[in-house]
Amino acid sequence: MFVLELTYTAPLDAVDALLADHVAWLEEQYAKGFFLASGRKNPRDGGVILAVAEDRARIEEIVAGDPFAVGGVCTYRVTEFVATKTAPELARHRQTSD
Repeated sequence: MFVLELTYTAPLDAVDALLADHVAWLEEQYAKGFFLASGRKNPRDGGVILAVAEDRARIEEIVAGDPFAVGGVCTYRVTEFVATKTAPELARHRQTSD
């Protein structure tokens, strides 16, 4: 499981110019089963995505396709963690520690 933290590196008008494309990209990742939750940070200086994938390389590939990343309006911080405890709705994403 991964926490993806977006930090805007451009003014909000530049971010907003790419927002529709970013939202379409988000929807695509949800449909493919990679994203579990997402939203803006408060204050609005970026966002957070909770994601799942087979490995970090796949997550890095997905992140590289975000219109925000392609457009140069944000950077990503990717944090991988082992979800050993979850809410019942996320039970299928639980992992045993190695």
